[in-house]
Amino acid sequence: MKKILLIEDDAVLRENTSELLELSNYTVFTASDGKKGVALASEKNPDIIVCDIMMPELDGYGVLENLSKNVKTKYIPFIFLSAKTERKDVRKGMDLGADDYITKPFNEEELISAIESRIAKAAILKDEREKLAKSDVEDESELRTLNDLKNFFDDNGQTFVYKKDTTIYEIGDNSNFVYLITKGLIKCYKFDEQGKELTTALYKEDDLFGYTSFTQNVPYQETATSIDEVELMGLPKSEIQNILNTNPKLTLDIIELLTDNIFGIKEQLLQMAYSSVHKKTASTIIKFAKKMNRKPEDLIKISRNDLASVAGIATETLIRTLSSFKKQGLIEIEGRSIRIIDLEKLQSIS
Repeated sequence: MKKILLIEDDAVLRENTSELLELSNYTVFTASDGKKGVALASEKNPDIIVCDIMMPELDGYGVLENLSKNVKTKYIPFIFLSAKTERKDVRKGMDLGADDYITKPFNEEELISAIESRIAKAAILKDEREKLAKSDVEDESELRTLNDLKNFFDDNGQTFVYKKDTTIYEIGDNSNFVYLITKGLIKCYKFDEQGKELTTALYKEDDLFGYTSFTQNVPYQETATSIDEVELMGLPKSEIQNILNTNPKLTLDIIELLTDNIFGIKEQLLQMAYSSVHKKTASTIIKFAKKMNRKPEDLIKISRNDLASVAGIATETLIRTLSSFKKQGLIEIEGRSIRIIDLEKLQSIS
């Protein structure tokens, strides 16, 4: 069961709220003042903290500041529970890093909904932190740039040596290899209809060449010849495909290498960015449904700001995307709540 720390100096309210939370299948720890609450948070490591503001010993603002400085408690979601309803009080609480602010008196549904939402958000963010930490370890062997890729060619490529004026491949040949030049110069050319040779490219030492398509079996579109004695390191195209699949950070460098058509590159990146917004939004909705242990057809009550912050997009962009999903019949929107209508299509996006 999830653990909740309730910090409240009003004994009656503390007991009533604790009972309410226990009936909702939470394990509840209570503290009667802020100082005790800070100590209990470190000891019990709760999944969420619900805290009053006006308390003896240490007020709610002080509790949050203390917990934020402790690496053990800084990521625990924190909800203020207070009778202070003025905008400046709410703003102060949120500026300090609180996840939510519920004003007294409150109803059971409002409190439980806020707790479920914040625990789900914290679980998702924890997963992302762990994934990032894992990727940081894996990054030591990851190829991120063209320079990393060239080093991989040097360490793992097959060596080819050609004398001056030797054909390396001809137009129409199968494009089995991509090459890195370690010595010499390469000329690529075609013949026009009159048989005139047209040089299409010159490659020097440390240049990559021989790439046509990394995903399809497209033959070489030109002939390559050594201008002087040449030494090459070659990798099979199938191995290049595997490198790109497992090292996505190389993508932009490869795009720059493949074409000089900047306008075309920008158009492609814009389309990718637009698609990624839908992908992130769909994935985040599904994550919240799973983290909150809801069936797809159940309502998920979650703020737009929380959805946007987990998805890593602007709130306005998220709202437009949700409207698009609604028009497509993927979800229903009822106030702050979302119900998944077509899980299969939503999963196909994510």
